[in-house]
Amino acid sequence: MLSNPRQVAFLALKDVYRKGAYADVALDRGFAKSKLPAIDRGLATELVYGCVRRQRSLDAVLDRFAKKPAAQQPPDLRILLHLGLYQLMFLDRMSDAAAVDTTVKLAKENRMAGLSGVVNGVLRQYLRSTSDRSFPIDLPDDPMSQLGIRYSYPDWIVKIWLDRLGFEEAEQLGQWFNRSPQLHLRVNPLKTTVETVETAWREAGVNVERMPHVPQGLNVKNAGNVEALPGYAEGWWTVQDSSAQLVTHLLDPQPGESIVDACAAPGGKTTHIAELMGDTGKIWAIDRTASRLKKVRENLDRLQLNSIEVLEADSRNLPQFEGSIDRVLLDAPCSGLGTLHRRADLRWRQTPETTKELATLQGELLEACAKWVKPGGILVYATCTVNELENENVVQPFLERHPDWQIESPTLDSPVASLATPKGWICVWPHRHQMDGFFMVRLKRR
Repeated sequence: MLSNPRQVAFLALKDVYRKGAYADVALDRGFAKSKLPAIDRGLATELVYGCVRRQRSLDAVLDRFAKKPAAQQPPDLRILLHLGLYQLMFLDRMSDAAAVDTTVKLAKENRMAGLSGVVNGVLRQYLRSTSDRSFPIDLPDDPMSQLGIRYSYPDWIVKIWLDRLGFEEAEQLGQWFNRSPQLHLRVNPLKTTVETVETAWREAGVNVERMPHVPQGLNVKNAGNVEALPGYAEGWWTVQDSSAQLVTHLLDPQPGESIVDACAAPGGKTTHIAELMGDTGKIWAIDRTASRLKKVRENLDRLQLNSIEVLEADSRNLPQFEGSIDRVLLDAPCSGLGTLHRRADLRWRQTPETTKELATLQGELLEACAKWVKPGGILVYATCTVNELENENVVQPFLERHPDWQIESPTLDSPVASLATPKGWICVWPHRHQMDGFFMVRLKRR
């Protein structure tokens, strides 16, 4: 069994860099082969997610200090150098000597003793170049490349931010997405109160704070294993980011109504709908992937909700709902560019081509789901991306094709009212609102 967190991180990164594994899957595989205490698991997680996020920045530094460019380095040597540089550049709690020595030792432990001198030399060259762990290379004048290299994103994502936000806010957003994700939860009002959960968690030694504009939301710190904390088994609360909670408030479901959640898995918004409706009426939770619907059913059981029916289907082909539904939530499959802090490798997996394919799918889903809504009914379109191609550029053409639909701004007493733009769109920007990036809009059929 592995007992060294850096060795666990090295093996996980081999799976990610060389085999294309997802970072979380590779890390879980490493933990299964180890016996690490919580503090060492935390270090291994930080090293894996940090190196994956910061690949472009780390490669740029390697290009500056190694004899060969990063792209020409032996794969395992590149991983070792990434691990060492990440500790030197981004882990303040790690001493320089410890970062260098442990990385050199890791080379020897992985049959690369002949390259340990290379590892030592590159890391010490970096240290000689900077006294304050600042970024050690000159950056290009081009804003897109400058932010992409410094904060480690592909140019096309940075361009989206620059076009919409300008340089200063684009930089703030790039910094925000490199932070460790926050943990938000949603209190179930059918079982308890926000005050009760706050008290129970504080008595358990967990710090919690209210989330502005999110009635049932709490921001949780130092939680550890959340499933072991008070109220989980009893269905008092669900882990869900605040911006996702706001989507359901924009839908504003009412007791006794018929509701469809068109892309429901893993069920966070579906269960929130049921809670806001007092578990009355009829809710259909639809997803086309059976394995993902398993999680929906688990959430229904734990929260003890009875008004939800789970349906395995493609929402583009369900004519039986036509003209019969009061409200539809279409939380469409998307690029996830509002959640880059949660998925370390997502920035490298999405491409301009995949986002175009997603926009086509989103348009097809919107066309199909709109047919379900009764005259006078509501459809909320939402994505967890900040990419205009998947948001405004999907909804606006739909409205132009369908004059019987219009944007309906949230009411003044809605939790999302302060986030609405003059056109009625709601764009949640993480660096402004301290929650996942989201787009949402409420549409009404005349």
